[in-house]
Amino acid sequence: MTSIIDSLSRALSLIVHLDRELMGIIFLSIKVSGTALVIAGLAGLPLSALLGFRRFPMRGLIVSVLNTFMGLPPVVVGLFLYLLLSRSGPLGFLSLLYSPSAMIIAQSILAFPIVASLSHSAVIGVDPVIKQAALTLGATPFQVSLKVLNEARYGIMSALIAGFGRVMAEVGAILIVGGNIAGYTRVMTTTIALETDKGNFELALALGVILLAISLIINILLHLFQKKGMAGANR
Repeated sequence: MTSIIDSLSRALSLIVHLDRELMGIIFLSIKVSGTALVIAGLAGLPLSALLGFRRFPMRGLIVSVLNTFMGLPPVVVGLFLYLLLSRSGPLGFLSLLYSPSAMIIAQSILAFPIVASLSHSAVIGVDPVIKQAALTLGATPFQVSLKVLNEARYGIMSALIAGFGRVMAEVGAILIVGGNIAGYTRVMTTTIALETDKGNFELALALGVILLAISLIINILLHLFQKKGMAGANR
């Protein structure tokens, strides 16, 4: 019990004194996950709007695939990316394996179906009366789409926050394609796994506290946006 308290005390000391190694790992984690979320958002939001506003062949299949891929195993993503990016793979000439870029690609793939699927649900969940009222008032199809997206904004923000929460806590895929290289591809989740195996509980606990704090903030934001979305729907 005493050793646990001592380790936690030293972990809190690392946080309070803004340990350089700790800060570097945290900033890299946020940079990688934040970039992946931007990429997933830029790809997922237009797709969710297209699926919500247009009827076309294979639309139902695409929605089903997105819903299925929300639970895509990270290690499977990491394995396929490793095969693609390895020296003998078709994209080996890009030399992306064991780099932050490979980690961003992996996390983008994991976040994309979450952002696209949840955003699509938010778009189709908008009251049809709003669309009909906009058309009645002479709005163009583009203006109608903007109005619907505006009404779905809280659901879309929830989708982005959920995607960010998924990639921040991910370890399998980025460990495979990033290699957990100190000072280069070592992020919070992979460092916690490594330092625990080494018995360096101080750094692992410090990162665990930070990761829990980030998760708490993400869940609070998600709850607030969902609450605002439900309040808007009840107006």
